[in-house]
Amino acid sequence: MYNDTKKSLGQHWLNDEASLDMICQAADVSMGDMVLEIGPGQGSLTDKLVAAGANVTAVELDDDLILSLKRRFGGQPVTIVHGNILKFDLSTLPSNYKVVANIPYYLTSKLIRIMTEAANPFHDAVLLVQKEVAERVAAKAGKMSALSVATQFYCDVGLGPVIAADKFTPPPKIDSQLLLLNFSGPKFACDTKHFFQLVHAGFGERRKKLSNSLSGGLHIPKDQAEALLQAAGLSTDVRAQELTLAEWGRLYNTWRGN
Repeated sequence: MYNDTKKSLGQHWLNDEASLDMICQAADVSMGDMVLEIGPGQGSLTDKLVAAGANVTAVELDDDLILSLKRRFGGQPVTIVHGNILKFDLSTLPSNYKVVANIPYYLTSKLIRIMTEAANPFHDAVLLVQKEVAERVAAKAGKMSALSVATQFYCDVGLGPVIAADKFTPPPKIDSQLLLLNFSGPKFACDTKHFFQLVHAGFGERRKKLSNSLSGGLHIPKDQAEALLQAAGLSTDVRAQELTLAEWGRLYNTWRGN
């Protein structure tokens, strides 16, 4: 088995049996499920998914792992794909597939965006990410970010068990946590391009009031930004992280004249 890890790919092997079982249980994997596994690494989680009865498509970027993975899972219901998950064609998967992955921090926001905006989105996803990232995605009003707004716009979000850093080889600097996503589709009707333009403008300068951020991000006078907030029933002193998803929807409709 190939045992070396690559720092550039954020690799940390998870071979702890109890933790691997916990991930499969959180994903509720059962016989016949189609599972997309991202970064199978040595194949420890893949083994568990197959044992639960899943058909697995495992996408691995690391050249050095491909041969050993193909040998290990030859003759089993596992398709090993050598490639970058950010470029993988999700339309090749059947509908209602599940996603199970232990992913590095640098990949999280891009991966969630690609998966939620895909023409063939997942049904459920269980992502093992850094604990602080999981908490950021699941945040409520008061601690929202562009990432939490974008994810919660498409998904019902929950948090699963924490997996301690010492369960990994090599251990990462902080603990990880399971991020649970159920794809529900857009929470309200909008032009998503313009909606996320508004959101990113709002979070462009997090320490400032939303009126200032919108003024700079949307290239409008500050008094116009304040008038926009008032028309949406929001305080001119509010900050982006304090808005609920519903309030972002109201602000969008006011901005676009809906």
